[in-house]
Amino acid sequence: MRLGIDIGGTKTDAVAVDELGALTQRVRLATGFGHDAVLETAVAAVARIGELTGLAPGGFQSIGIGVPGMVDTASGQVAHAVNLGLEQLELGGMLAGRLGVGVRVENDVKAAALGAYHLLGLTGTMAFLNLGTGMAAGIVVDGRLWRGSTGIAGEIGHLPVDPQGVLCACGQRGCLETVASGSGVARQWPTDDPLPVRALFLAAAEGDPAARAITARLAAGIASAVRVLVLTVDVGTVVIGGGLSHLGERLLGEVHEVLHDWERTSPFLASLDLPGRVRLVPEDTPVAALGAALVGEN
Repeated sequence: MRLGIDIGGTKTDAVAVDELGALTQRVRLATGFGHDAVLETAVAAVARIGELTGLAPGGFQSIGIGVPGMVDTASGQVAHAVNLGLEQLELGGMLAGRLGVGVRVENDVKAAALGAYHLLGLTGTMAFLNLGTGMAAGIVVDGRLWRGSTGIAGEIGHLPVDPQGVLCACGQRGCLETVASGSGVARQWPTDDPLPVRALFLAAAEGDPAARAITARLAAGIASAVRVLVLTVDVGTVVIGGGLSHLGERLLGEVHEVLHDWERTSPFLASLDLPGRVRLVPEDTPVAALGAALVGEN
């Protein structure tokens, strides 16, 4: 039995996975804010899963944590997880000290990539394109995460596509993330709706010209991310996940339309079948927590 925990900005998902990789238990907790609260949330998640499975922390084959921010997988240190109130936290070491067993910590998008790969029964290469507040991808090659030489592999949200575009949080201008992410939409489409992208698509469906223009930029940005992932890594599948993926077929249809338009003018792109490589993560599946459970051995 393996245990995986996905610590998000508002909620924490914890799962137990059996020897065949099947999810057997799942709990959700509110995530605390700040160093101490995040640590206590993780400890509580382990305790809840332990109650459901009848296992002490040392009884699990492995324990993995997925968390936002920059993660040093060797030390378990987490840095710059702004939504959790973390600047620097030795999460792996501190949690291991509390539980009495080793803990593996991984970036949440990379953990989700591994979870999606396993859940969908994929082989070969896959990219998990996470569209949330920002944009990032996790890459899996033959069942193992590909992190690159410094762990930065997949940070395609910070590829500049418009030199005259808005200033990105990373310090560059016109990054993909500024148009193809939740924060990019919120900036362009101010609304009181707690889900700005939902409000945007509703306005676009009602014919609002500004909303349609923003939706077109969003779809083109996501399609550009798909193209980059295929042309650089030649992934066989691009799985779209994250908050924006809850739009489902509405979003996927817009992206497919852009990709098909490109194929009509580029025999080269047509030969790559980009639309055929893109799919959505199954709705309401805890892929990051599932991936975290697998990270302990990856």
